[in-house]
Amino acid sequence: MLRFVRCLPSASIRSHRICISPRTPPLQSLRTLQTQAKMSYPPIEPFETGQLKVSDIHTLYYEISGNKDGNPVVFVHGKFPYLSSSKPDVDWDAGGPGGGTDVKDRTFFNPEKYKIILFDQRGAGKSTPSASLEENTTWDLVKDIERLREKLGVEKWHVFGGSWVQSLYFLSPSWFSLIVHPGFHAFVSVRSGDTLSMGMEVITHPDKLDPSRKSQDSCHSWYFHTAEEVYFSPLLWPTSPHPDLLMLSELRFFYQDGASHLFPEAWDEYIAPVPENERDDMMKAYHKLLTSSDEATQIRAAKAWSKWEMATSKLFVDPSLLHHAEEDKFALAFARIENHYFVNEGFMRDGQLLEKQSIDKIRHIPTVIVQGRYDVVCPATTAYALKKVFPEATLQIVPDAGHSSRETGTLKLLVEATDKFADI
Repeated sequence: MLRFVRCLPSASIRSHRICISPRTPPLQSLRTLQTQAKMSYPPIEPFETGQLKVSDIHTLYYEISGNKDGNPVVFVHGKFPYLSSSKPDVDWDAGGPGGGTDVKDRTFFNPEKYKIILFDQRGAGKSTPSASLEENTTWDLVKDIERLREKLGVEKWHVFGGSWVQSLYFLSPSWFSLIVHPGFHAFVSVRSGDTLSMGMEVITHPDKLDPSRKSQDSCHSWYFHTAEEVYFSPLLWPTSPHPDLLMLSELRFFYQDGASHLFPEAWDEYIAPVPENERDDMMKAYHKLLTSSDEATQIRAAKAWSKWEMATSKLFVDPSLLHHAEEDKFALAFARIENHYFVNEGFMRDGQLLEKQSIDKIRHIPTVIVQGRYDVVCPATTAYALKKVFPEATLQIVPDAGHSSRETGTLKLLVEATDKFADI
């Protein structure tokens, strides 16, 4: 039976423990484990959908489901683009910029207690124009989240997300709580009016930052108030294929030299579109291909980039993910936008989110970090680094999970987390 060590400290208790969940019996099948663990809530349909124009170029899709009078929670997606309900058996995960929301993202929350808000970021999912890189930076996305909150008349909300989302949450000023995944996950509570600092600038004024100054704002993918990274309130989430804290070492490990030693056959397919003399900087080489004037070149590169992540995101490779990585629309949005953010170092300086001035802004918030031991997209080293500078947080490592938030151990903890904070 799959068991977990519960290490959720109360708001008044600061924990310095690192908890490692008991290992799952190796001969049990993944399907058996899924029936034993508490899974997500049943599928539901939104009671409201809409469009929010955020610039002369971009219009965002958003939807609301669950309880109209419930506790507001906003789901901030990662990399994976939106997949329609016509693909109910595909376990897509939120990853980083370029992704979109999925119908299953509504099921992390109790629909009787939560007012569930989902939206597709610039260029992703149902937002338009698809796969656009113009006016698409970390700071643009942070401002979009605030625009959506104001449009919906929400004073404070819980934020849930994974992977890349962590970066956005550290920068947004009005979260009540946070849950993140891919890499490590946590749930954070931020009261309206609190401000979070990214080190050099105050996040409440992202418009005052110069997006061209990568040294000032280069981060990776960080989903606070979401899953799979760190959350401000005690919530859980898994690790993401995109360095949630946008550490350059993570990018190098996954896209250049590291994960390649564990997945050599998938790596060969990943490097295939890139000429041998350009493979010393794979992200830069892919950026050239993904922004090529030749559409066929873009599509071929996008599929290879997407397939690499799909092949490495779960402890057990999911064939359905590999299949959908071959779909043109999905691959283009996913690969183009993700690569755009990573080649620009998240539009933040390396390690910015781990700096003392950033952590001090959230140090008082009870935080639980959930990390997949075998996450190669967002390795456990980042979660551990966060724990070292944020000792008040509790770090939980799932011994038999990778990067996906839908792997049994991670999913179970995430749903438990949202249940715990449903009445806050």
